[in-house]
Amino acid sequence: MIDIPGAPGTLTGLVLRISQCVFAAASISYMVTSGGFFSYTSFCYLIAAMGLQVIWSFGLAILDTFALFTKKTLVSPVLISLFVVGDWVTSTLSLAGASSSAGITVLYFGDLGSCTFEAECWRYQLSVALAFLSWITIAISSLTTLWLLASG
Repeated sequence: MIDIPGAPGTLTGLVLRISQCVFAAASISYMVTSGGFFSYTSFCYLIAAMGLQVIWSFGLAILDTFALFTKKTLVSPVLISLFVVGDWVTSTLSLAGASSSAGITVLYFGDLGSCTFEAECWRYQLSVALAFLSWITIAISSLTTLWLLASG
């Protein structure tokens, strides 16, 4: 297998995992601190998807840190296959949660004009934007691991 930037066990892979975790955690925190998010199913789904994203990314960030400190490579085909499947599953769930929440945000707060609390509106919008940023970083990781698996 060839060495690709962003692959598991590299510094760029660690940066991608940490950014995934930070964006997902920030998305959760902005959504939870706004009152009334539990009234919308898509917002609850976004919280669940981002929670899974935080767990997955944090676990792989720890594994990347361990690999960097011990100078080990994480390029065995079985391990890369696990990363590919996990990344694609979390990527799909994150995109679905971010897209559904963005649709509800635009529909209720933009088109219908039912946003009475301005503070809640920008929190919802910021949470959705952070969820999309988390999805972009997980998409990069999933494409990198798929490329690594295909090259090996």
